[in-house]
Amino acid sequence: MTLDRRAVLAGAVALAAPLKVNAAGPAAPVATTTAGRVRGAEVDGITVFKGVRYGADTSARRFQPSEAPQPWKGIADALAYGPASPQLKTDEPTSEDCLFLNIWTPGLADGRKRPVMFYVHGGAHANGSGSSPLYDGTWLAKTYDVVVVTVNHRLNAFGYSYLARLGGPELADSGNAGNLDLILALQWVRDNIEAFGGDPGNVTTFGQSGGGAKCVTLMAMPRAAGLYHKVATMSGQHVTAMGPIHATIRARAFMEKLGLKPGETHKLKSLPAAQLVEALKMRDPLERKGGIVFWSVVDHGVLPRHPFYPDAPRESGHIPMIIGNTHDETKAFLGGDPKNFALTWDELPGRLENELVLDMSPEYLVGRYRALYPQASPSDLFFAITTAGRSWPGHLIQAEQRARIGAPVWMYQLDFGAQTDPRMGAYHSYDIALVFGTLDAKGSMTGTGPAATKVRDQMSAAFAAFARTGDPNCAAIPAWEPYTLPRRPTLVVNETSAMVDDPRKEEREIFAVAPFMKEGT
Repeated sequence: MTLDRRAVLAGAVALAAPLKVNAAGPAAPVATTTAGRVRGAEVDGITVFKGVRYGADTSARRFQPSEAPQPWKGIADALAYGPASPQLKTDEPTSEDCLFLNIWTPGLADGRKRPVMFYVHGGAHANGSGSSPLYDGTWLAKTYDVVVVTVNHRLNAFGYSYLARLGGPELADSGNAGNLDLILALQWVRDNIEAFGGDPGNVTTFGQSGGGAKCVTLMAMPRAAGLYHKVATMSGQHVTAMGPIHATIRARAFMEKLGLKPGETHKLKSLPAAQLVEALKMRDPLERKGGIVFWSVVDHGVLPRHPFYPDAPRESGHIPMIIGNTHDETKAFLGGDPKNFALTWDELPGRLENELVLDMSPEYLVGRYRALYPQASPSDLFFAITTAGRSWPGHLIQAEQRARIGAPVWMYQLDFGAQTDPRMGAYHSYDIALVFGTLDAKGSMTGTGPAATKVRDQMSAAFAAFARTGDPNCAAIPAWEPYTLPRRPTLVVNETSAMVDDPRKEEREIFAVAPFMKEGT
């Protein structure tokens, strides 16, 4: 099995349909934005607007900061999701005209000033969109009287190729164009969300995986200051961004793959989008495996520092934060290969070698883990070691660095595992459905039984309480203490959740001897 959406190469890049504007239409919810009016639909008592334009078509400004949309007359239908950014893995239309967001609200312009939960999708910085069924905000908005927003923005080379050292001054911000899209979307929320029943002064950014990573990156971006008031991440383990020298090496290699010389960025800006997407399959020039990597770049301007190195950014130290991880993170990436569930002790070290980010001896790690967990199988240890040596350390560092500057932070670990395929455990992305309440959505493995419902009610209530007040404590969970050193109190989420000091302490200490940098840095 695989948790990625199926890859479609296309003629894979579909052009976006032009904005449909009707002067009149049947009775339906209508909201007024700064660019014009939009028509939504009622779904299960919630007003839903899909495909609301927050930015202009980016094709004319490829690799440059996005701009606000041109105003329109009449009423634009906001009844279908907008296209996703061009990408390799997708089963939906894509286009460079992709700056659209989606809103779920219990009421329009009713003065209620509800908390706004602004979700940034995962998919590294390469794939995905805000339209996954897992992110449907209907249940969350209805259950907790909040406004939910999901967003599309530029990805991969379109959003994060650093061309500043290869082209003209107009490309200075190219390494963070996707993040600037998110800032434009947050500015749209600030200027418009009150018309959708939300409070522009109470915005929580939250995201899973690459989406969480973008949320923490915004915390180190001066241009984002004041646009959000709380942050919650689900396996968004970025500590470092990409350095400008490595980012330039990747941009140069990408151009070479396309048959261009470093000085020909003007040609790169005019190639068909599908050609750029096809070139993304090239091997990364710096990593040992996988396609070329593009993500946020320390460009000394838009992003002046790493998100959590050498410390937590003090300029966002006042922002309350939830940091979460799942117990079996790497089963999302490595659980699709049946061989990984049938490893022998002889095979295990070699299998570990290419899956660790922290550079430690696989043989040493196997010995330490066998002593820790004498009943575990080679496959059990494979997933435990890769999680602790690849996907877990970044979360710990973020929480530790926040604790060191006295910044408010709460940490959780999801232990409740997949119900429809128990082998998968609590894999990376498994917490999404539990927060959104989309237990029966395509891609969820929670099932809809009493246990999953119980965990959903805990996680969603805590996230909604956090969005409302800046503190996740609520009646649905045990008293959740902030993360402090040296105790490291963590909410371990399960059918019956509990506070645990320093969960998996021995595993953390094994890997603490090696420095961690996000893969690709």
